[in-house]
Amino acid sequence: MEFSRRKFLGAVGAASLSGVSRLQAQGGSADLVLFNGKIVTVDDAFSIRQAIVIKDGRIVAVGGNELRNQYSAARTIDLHGRMVMPGFHDTHIHLGGHSRRYIDLNDTTSLAELKEQVREKAIELGPGEWVTGAGWDEYHFTEQRKPLRKDLDAAAPNNPVVLTRAGGHSSVGNSKALELADINKATPDPPRGLIEKDADGAPNGVIRERSDLYTRLVPRDKPAEVRDSLLKNVSDQLKLGITSVIEAGSSVDPNVVGSYAEWELLYQKHGTELPRASIQVGYPSPAGEAKAGAAKLKEFGKKTGDGNDRLRVGSIGEMAADGGFTGPTAWSLQDYKGQPGFRGRAFFTPEEILPNIEEGHKLGWQFGIHAIGDAAIAMTVDALDAVLQKYPRNDHRHYLCHFTVLPPDRTMQIMAKDKILIAQQPNFTYNLEGRYVETLEGNRLNTNNALTTPIKKYGIFMAFGSDNLPIGPMVGLYAAVTRKGESGKVYGAAEAVSMKDAITMYTRSGAFLTREEKIKGTLEVGKLADMIVLPEDLLNVSPEKVLNMKVDMTIVGGKVLYERV
Repeated sequence: MEFSRRKFLGAVGAASLSGVSRLQAQGGSADLVLFNGKIVTVDDAFSIRQAIVIKDGRIVAVGGNELRNQYSAARTIDLHGRMVMPGFHDTHIHLGGHSRRYIDLNDTTSLAELKEQVREKAIELGPGEWVTGAGWDEYHFTEQRKPLRKDLDAAAPNNPVVLTRAGGHSSVGNSKALELADINKATPDPPRGLIEKDADGAPNGVIRERSDLYTRLVPRDKPAEVRDSLLKNVSDQLKLGITSVIEAGSSVDPNVVGSYAEWELLYQKHGTELPRASIQVGYPSPAGEAKAGAAKLKEFGKKTGDGNDRLRVGSIGEMAADGGFTGPTAWSLQDYKGQPGFRGRAFFTPEEILPNIEEGHKLGWQFGIHAIGDAAIAMTVDALDAVLQKYPRNDHRHYLCHFTVLPPDRTMQIMAKDKILIAQQPNFTYNLEGRYVETLEGNRLNTNNALTTPIKKYGIFMAFGSDNLPIGPMVGLYAAVTRKGESGKVYGAAEAVSMKDAITMYTRSGAFLTREEKIKGTLEVGKLADMIVLPEDLLNVSPEKVLNMKVDMTIVGGKVLYERV
């Protein structure tokens, strides 16, 4: 990006890629040559070339079409003018494996369809078995309302059911699920959460932020039972052009589903067939037990950066300072629109979050903390600042995930001073438009998931991801350059960035977040050959075409892992 690339990444170029001209001059054999295209390198100058040469998983030459004749390659691809760029790096994604009980609701477009899916799963599993699922979004339903207890009762009267909303910050259960969870009219809101009630004061089935009140009752799957599903979910990212991910949440406990040990098993067997992955781990103790968590981290025996270029340990992640707007329970400094006195939910007090960060920081871990509302962001930044002042560490690369509501100037100044980074989801502006209109107003609405203000005004580094809302990077690029919601309305046009900047933040910046900027993220000689082929030039097509663009080819380590028919 013109305004921050050099400040944070510019030193990588010449120092880490010495010998470029020597490698290019050698010629000889290669594994793959792509030519006659628009090779967008995303280097410091955002150079554009015609051809690229790959050998042994690395880029050995980038230049003009003459390279085609300088190398004898096992495979040569005529791009016919198509665009090549670094693969997307999604910096916040959830790719866990799914149970046999699970229903995928991401493409469900009505409550009638949802009820039919639940009905079919209940028949498949038999009476009394839990039915689970995730991905519903009431703004995508023809009925324009969320599913409630009564809907699920009609679909599966003999099965407990729990379905989690897209975004993961609320779930709906039926009457059997509520009964098993011992939730009724008299049940108070749990810590950090909210039980929705109907006009008569009875639970309507929706619980915000505390889905565990339901899910803790669902029989646990064994890791081996969801292994095939995990493999498919990770592999499916290739067709979206994603060559690297930060998985947002695993466990140091090898006995649970989604543990780091499970990811190690997956990549030992299939690593060369998948996107590269950096795996966040949750802080292994609740608030107020920081010392116990630190002991478990030591017992784990690994820390941020351990691993290899296929799979590595990421930051301490699943430590959320607040809820989200899909609840909605993001912790705000101001009342929610039309809800006097309601400002969301804090998941920690300042006294609780500080020791967790301090203990992990002292052990050398990087943090990537969920903070959505401005109150949560301010509290988290204050805690990070206190720890950094007490235990200074150069190049810590701690970051905040989401950063939806701009915090006060004081907080932004601290972030700039301490070099606290942001993993932003520009697609939220598009896909969560309904929630933002419902809960925010004025400048808080217009600057939702701000891009330009943190970068230009304060010099804060930013990388892009999706948080599964939806995963597809094209939606993120579209929203970043247009600031449009699904309705077509523009929110805070001044927060839009150029397509060059958006591409950079969805590729090169992700590599910086995981300390891999010297080996990937740009198409430069010596770096890993992770790239995608697109049918049209992102830099010169209308944003509307970008929104629905498909990836033609995905290459990881010089190997074509996905090719669109």
